Amino acid sequence: MAKRNAGLRFQPAGGSRAPQIPTGKKQRLTIERLANDGRGIAFLEGRTWFVVGALAGEEIEARVLNAHAKVVEARVERIFQASAMRRPAPCPHAGTCGGCSVQHLAHADQLALKQRMLAEQLARVAGIEPQEWAAPLVGPEFGYRRRARVAVRWDAKAKKLDVGFRAAASQDIVGIDDCMVLVQPLRPIMQQLPAMLRRFSKPQVLGHVELFSGTSLAVLVRHTAPLADADRRVLEAFCDEHSAQLWLHGEGEPQPADPDQALGFALEPWRLELAYRPGDFVQVNAAVNTAMIAQALEWLAPKADERVLDLFCGLGNFALPLAQQAREVVAVEGVATMVQRAAANAASNNLHNIQFFHTDLSQPLLASGWAAQGFSAVLLDPPRDGAFEVVRKISTLGAKRLVYVSCNPATLARDAVELLRQGYRLKRAGILDMFPQTAHVEAMALFEAS
Repeated sequence: MAKRNAGLRFQPAGGSRAPQIPTGKKQRLTIERLANDGRGIAFLEGRTWFVVGALAGEEIEARVLNAHAKVVEARVERIFQASAMRRPAPCPHAGTCGGCSVQHLAHADQLALKQRMLAEQLARVAGIEPQEWAAPLVGPEFGYRRRARVAVRWDAKAKKLDVGFRAAASQDIVGIDDCMVLVQPLRPIMQQLPAMLRRFSKPQVLGHVELFSGTSLAVLVRHTAPLADADRRVLEAFCDEHSAQLWLHGEGEPQPADPDQALGFALEPWRLELAYRPGDFVQVNAAVNTAMIAQALEWLAPKADERVLDLFCGLGNFALPLAQQAREVVAVEGVATMVQRAAANAASNNLHNIQFFHTDLSQPLLASGWAAQGFSAVLLDPPRDGAFEVVRKISTLGAKRLVYVSCNPATLARDAVELLRQGYRLKRAGILDMFPQTAHVEAMALFEAS
């Protein structure tokens, strides 16, 4: 083995490395435009800066949160020249809490940003725009969130319990005892939650707390070790005071403290009630969820003699309303426990024209026996990574109409390329404002066979 020469110094190809920017450094910047996540973009000395809380055209001072070779993540500290679009953030935690990143934009401007993000993705990736843009589906600007996960962490050094939400671009917890986007029934619980948890004799065992408002209020407590008897009594008294169910999540699945408790959510226009357990996926915005289902039914227009396919069916959010209009619904989900719960929801609502199947939806559909008979229409509501394998040969199912509900415009646009290749055209598209005060974009698109 050759002897190492300690005196040699090697330089990376391409010249000297730019000096690292330390966390906490402040920098004056001119914001050029907005990124797709609502952060301001600036360019300085070969680096791209993404700044939380900044708007296009502004002169600001930013504080560095994270820095990489060519990308710097930062947040606004001072504004020297404000955009005409800026408004005072309604929440005192804006800029530190990572939950609501665009409160400094008026709601109408938030909707315009989301519309632009969807249009740009469809144009850039798929080279298309819909024949018709649908109006945004909107609900309340605040007080919309019926489910929330509250971060809890014991600080052993400081001997204190942190309760709140994650900070922007950080694992730090911002102490919060009120949240403007929670539905009103959850706000008193949130306001008194930190003080209650700090009464625990063993706060070290706490993981997180989940709040839910549906047919009943519910408080789930994740714990990493058995709760002390005294601490459990504190929890039970707190939930009694707020008329909320107590759910505990230790080993295994979350369990209700009272096994006889029932928890769920209503789809009122269709007189449906779906059972729900903390940890299940549910749309957090009940008003927009209702409008979304109604629009999907209108666009898909299932007829009484048609067979309809619902992919990524979850608890039956779309499948059950569809079953009230179509002859038969086949509902497919990749998570086995969701299939079981969705089937139970159909039975409890006296809907017997739905078949539920557990299928790996990351694979093509043609090998599935339930696909052989074909469908008149298809609805799919995939996760953020989209439904690429599902849509690759979806035209072989024979569906003339397809409604795609998306929580990521980038994967919607990618999958649209496949649908266009198979002879579908993009008839209609629009945004769903499921998460006001954030830059998160949900969308719905109607494809029709040519």
